[in-house]
Amino acid sequence: MEHEVDDPTIVAVAVNESNNSEYAVKWALKKFIPIGINLIKLIYVQPETIPNDRADANNKDMEWKSGSTVLLPYIQMCLNRKVEAEPHIIEGNDIPAAISEEITNCAINKLVIGCSSHSALSRKFKGSESSKIAEMVPSFCTVYTISKGETPLVRSSTSYSKESIRNDTSIYPSISSCESSVHPEITDRESSSPKNSDYPDSLKNRHIRELTSFNPDFTDTTSKTEISQTTIFHSGNLISNFEESSRYSSSSETEYLTVDFDDVSSYGNFGNSILDNEADDLDLLGVKLGHLRGICEKTQNEIFEASQKMNELRALCMEDNRKIEQLYIQEEKIRDIVKKEHKSCDMAKKKFEQMRDFIESEKLTGKNALDRVKYEVEEKQSIEKALKNCQLQDYKKLEWEEIISSTSGLSESLLIGIGENGKVYKGRLHQTTVAIKILQLNEIRQTKKFLQELEVLGRIHHPHLMLLVAACPEHGCLVYEYMENGNLSDRLNCKNNAMPLEWFHRYRIAWEIASALVFLHNSKPKPIVHRDLKPANIFLDRNLVAKIGDFGLSTLLPADLSSSTVFKNTAPVGTLFYVDPEYHRTGMVSPKSDIYSFGMVILQLLTAKLPKRLTFLVEKAIGDGCLEDVLDSRAGKWPSVETEELARMALGCLELTSIDRPDLQTKIVPLLEKLKKVADTALNAALPVHDLIIPNHFNCPILKKVMEEPYVASDGYTYDLKAIKEWFSMNDKSPVTNLDLPNKQLIPNLSLRHAIEDWLSFVCK
Repeated sequence: MEHEVDDPTIVAVAVNESNNSEYAVKWALKKFIPIGINLIKLIYVQPETIPNDRADANNKDMEWKSGSTVLLPYIQMCLNRKVEAEPHIIEGNDIPAAISEEITNCAINKLVIGCSSHSALSRKFKGSESSKIAEMVPSFCTVYTISKGETPLVRSSTSYSKESIRNDTSIYPSISSCESSVHPEITDRESSSPKNSDYPDSLKNRHIRELTSFNPDFTDTTSKTEISQTTIFHSGNLISNFEESSRYSSSSETEYLTVDFDDVSSYGNFGNSILDNEADDLDLLGVKLGHLRGICEKTQNEIFEASQKMNELRALCMEDNRKIEQLYIQEEKIRDIVKKEHKSCDMAKKKFEQMRDFIESEKLTGKNALDRVKYEVEEKQSIEKALKNCQLQDYKKLEWEEIISSTSGLSESLLIGIGENGKVYKGRLHQTTVAIKILQLNEIRQTKKFLQELEVLGRIHHPHLMLLVAACPEHGCLVYEYMENGNLSDRLNCKNNAMPLEWFHRYRIAWEIASALVFLHNSKPKPIVHRDLKPANIFLDRNLVAKIGDFGLSTLLPADLSSSTVFKNTAPVGTLFYVDPEYHRTGMVSPKSDIYSFGMVILQLLTAKLPKRLTFLVEKAIGDGCLEDVLDSRAGKWPSVETEELARMALGCLELTSIDRPDLQTKIVPLLEKLKKVADTALNAALPVHDLIIPNHFNCPILKKVMEEPYVASDGYTYDLKAIKEWFSMNDKSPVTNLDLPNKQLIPNLSLRHAIEDWLSFVCK
């Protein structure tokens, strides 16, 4: 008799990385959700790997993560349709075989696979992957082959799974009815035990098979004999039951037990005597079988728990390995950091030792220099104190009649210069030769320049600044000391057949201009920027001493800031090629605007050329190593090393941005002082000993001999300290100009003192 078996529907979809898997999952959701399926298994096969070391194990973990990544979109599709997705990631190099084995293990009876198209499948059906899977899948599973835009191909199931047969006890023929009629107590015990056999059999045969699985020594002969002995009683019923069991077993293609009927007939006469012993044996075997089943179940539970613990320990081990690797990496990084710190520490120790040695050597060799610096600091402090107590110089006001008288009625014969702003006459005022500058005050701008020059020159005095003797403000008239050698521009061009300047005079003139700029940029209470420094505004007296004049475009900077960083927004003024390009572009003026102009003056002192393209010419000559070709040959034999050093400094002053120009006090003046010493040595060496001439500015105007302690008075002239003090004890007027002095403050002239000392040391040699 046949039994209808309704297997529970278990749906699985075989997926991979192709788009066909997406069509298969969508079709399965559409097909099986309406019939109540809420769980779909997703099978993914990845290549089989055998980890040999830690690296291979990590690769295997990466492959499992890769498989999970492939399944993620299909799991999301199921979740969107409120269907649970159960991923199955299996390993295998033979994909059809791996899928077939997984279907058998999980009793899957509905499998959905995807393929490219039916036309391709029909052309190469035998070799396609989907056809191989359909052929190898067990017969109890229905296979659906899905492709986009085509009708699904279905391979229906032809048998039932073993799992369904095991779970359905209604299809087995009843043998227990025969046994229960003989031994009711056996039937009661047997009814309580589970039936796990794949085919129907008697209670005794099931006991014997179970004992044989636990005890191999329990031979088939014993089983056959006992079965034969059991079948003696009620042989007719047993034979019919065996025949029915055999028919069922043959129809379900399962293994069945054979019975030796000859033995049954041979033992028929002893059935009644053996039956009692058989019942006792069956009871004993039932007890042993129950005990063994308990042990087996306990062992299986322990194995399962041990497997779970092993998996947990494996996961913990992998996590510990990952942490250990991270610790190794961190340790390497820390070691690198420690090595770098050791290196930096060693370098710091070396630098510290070098600095300590340098300090020790400076302590031993710099005692005299320290004393000299201390002396200079004291001198500077006294100068600053004198400047603070000094009141502004009041220029002497003259009447217009005095100006007319001193110039013989503005005689053309006394005219020594004409400019765009006015005329300059040579005159005689109070028995002193002076230069009288008469400005044209027709414009407001000229008036402003006139007042600016009065403000600046009326309150400051320096040996290398033009001395303002007097003024007539009503007629725009300024009276200066007379400069016998005119301006530097005319002298460089040898105007009026003037003698060319020797190179050592040019070195000294550069230092004198720099010292005057230092004085202007540090004047109190407000720093002064000239803004129009050029050779035409630098004048030479009878001893070729340079003095800066024409302060009409000068400006006063704020007094609350440092002169090295101060900027003032003004309208750009000055002369082309001399004006600071940064100031001309932004309107922001600073003391470094004068440094740019000073750099151009230095290049003209070296070359006596016009300023146009002069920077490029000198820079190219230095780069080509032919600086001597552009120097003024009329100045004599230039010292090559010092001259190139001076030219490079001048190019540094001509940088386009003020921040790139050298500092006046710390870079420029020290270099020029060194060059000035070279120039003084060359000047004295050029003259015979008997022809040595005392420089005029070394002599005191009162004593007419070389000064020992030169000091600057409020009239701007330098005197010997003893002589001027004696003069002040009897007079209140200037020894040179015969004008009233605003005060009797005296300031030491350190630069002149050093020059006199150097000259005296040379003369002594």
